[in-house]
Amino acid sequence: MPTLFVTGANRGLGLEFVRQYRAAGWDVIATVRESSPELEGLGAEIRTLDLGDLEAVSAARAGRPLDLLIANAGTYGPRDAEDAGDAQEWLDTFAVNTVAPYMLAKALLPEVREAGGKLVVVSTRMASLADNGSGGFLAYRSSKTALNMAWKTLALANPELACVMLHPGWVQTRMGGSNAPVTPEQSIAGMMRVIEGITPAQSGAFLDYEGQSVPW
Repeated sequence: MPTLFVTGANRGLGLEFVRQYRAAGWDVIATVRESSPELEGLGAEIRTLDLGDLEAVSAARAGRPLDLLIANAGTYGPRDAEDAGDAQEWLDTFAVNTVAPYMLAKALLPEVREAGGKLVVVSTRMASLADNGSGGFLAYRSSKTALNMAWKTLALANPELACVMLHPGWVQTRMGGSNAPVTPEQSIAGMMRVIEGITPAQSGAFLDYEGQSVPW
């Protein structure tokens, strides 16, 4: 039975990843800061992991061969930086959105390599320099752009594995809002199809939930 390790699993996209991978027969290690009744009913192995605690992130292990890492958890951070307090929150956003996913991938890499697994990070089209015509959301955009570069670096260092960045679409979650056109069910089903099909030859790609390339 294949094993998934997914972060931010108590709600939104993370919860739907757990639901659909469990329905597909996978073992799931679901990490959270705080659990939820919905997650607890899905039969996943629930572990506490705060991505703001980089020591804990660097010490994370699956404890068995790992077929798939999905680094899903993230935070918005401040929309702009007007003072030192905003600047510190911006740095904190980088820790959670950029540094922690990369360090988690490095920590789990031996177990992923043992299974010949895949390393996936949930990014966003808002990270695209080419697609940014509106500005705003400074911390979120910049940290996710840096995340893409970190994941590309990870891909180049591990050419035998498939390492990709995925844009989930504009999804009806707490972060995306109720006006978003894509449901969590649609987004996760699409990303699962993309993940299933990716190979090491596509490593370093930035794709959306339908498998289309996203501009850098």
